Amino acid sequence: MSMNMSSGSGDAEPMMEMNMTPMIDVMLVLIIMFITTLPIANNAVNLNMPTGNPPPNPVPPVVVKVDVDFDGTMSWNGEVVNRTQLEERFVAAAATNPQPEVQLQPNKLVPYKNVAAVLAAAQSRGITKMGIIGNEQFMPK
Repeated sequence: MSMNMSSGSGDAEPMMEMNMTPMIDVMLVLIIMFITTLPIANNAVNLNMPTGNPPPNPVPPVVVKVDVDFDGTMSWNGEVVNRTQLEERFVAAAATNPQPEVQLQPNKLVPYKNVAAVLAAAQSRGITKMGIIGNEQFMPK
């Protein structure tokens, strides 16, 4: 594009600027055509839902509770046991099918070495389903 540099003498010179109006009109028509031909956005998610009756509820697992008291005393479902009895019960529990869930609940004042000994005994005897319960007692107040 060039500028119209008139000398002011009144001579009619040809206009050197490009007429932009037809090009803008064509661009607007193209934009409108593009917008009208866009497909409508579909936000649906297709899922394959199961049909028929749901499977029966599984049998709830057997839960064994192992307590470790503040002085290191261990109990199996409320029955006080020594270390060898506890290990024998871990072996028996590991051999059952399905294996019971062993829930370890240590006292807040028990030394960690006693809890670690119970965890190590359970692992070495084949217990795979084990959890520690009562963690809320260790949260700072």
